[in-house]
Amino acid sequence: MEIVLSVLLFALVSTVTPGPNNIMIMTSGVNFGVWRTLPHYLGICFGFPAMVVAISLGLGKVFEAFPQLHLVIKVLGITYLLYLAWRIATTATEIDGEKTSKPLSFLQAAAFQWVNPKAWVMAVGALATFTTVSSGEVLQQSFWIGLTFLLVSVPCVGSWMLGGAGLRKLLHKPLYRRMFNWTMGALLALSVIPMLSVETAKLV
Repeated sequence: MEIVLSVLLFALVSTVTPGPNNIMIMTSGVNFGVWRTLPHYLGICFGFPAMVVAISLGLGKVFEAFPQLHLVIKVLGITYLLYLAWRIATTATEIDGEKTSKPLSFLQAAAFQWVNPKAWVMAVGALATFTTVSSGEVLQQSFWIGLTFLLVSVPCVGSWMLGGAGLRKLLHKPLYRRMFNWTMGALLALSVIPMLSVETAKLV
């Protein structure tokens, strides 16, 4: 029971705190509303638990054997995050009558977990802390960890999406919406700094 509560607390704290996923889902809620943001939301909720299980199946060992591959993914992740930051900052708001911008799809949001630095920290941290190799039940344990994250993501990520949708009424002017988008884009870009700091420290 203590382990279950520990996993639950870890999942709750790491999921509800600000990060790329929550910044993006909140921005999508502001610009597109709940209904159009649902695929993005579900992609996060199911994509991250799937990532946890996939890493436990052996992908983590692949990255240990070929650290260059992990570095490539990190570089791609940083590049993609900066692209998304720009995309968020320049999102065409529906309030302007423009329909050119689109929210992330389910597959895009699920795939994003693999280049999301916070997702990697959460997944590897959870597997390293709450699985026991000697027990021979790593896959089963990782499944339950993934399920816990799924159950926690539904309300936690959902609260960010609903919060964004609630702001739509406050950000009723195009100028306010643009200012919000640029702020969220800047915050998303700044979220890559911790990962850059870690990689720089490794090279020193």
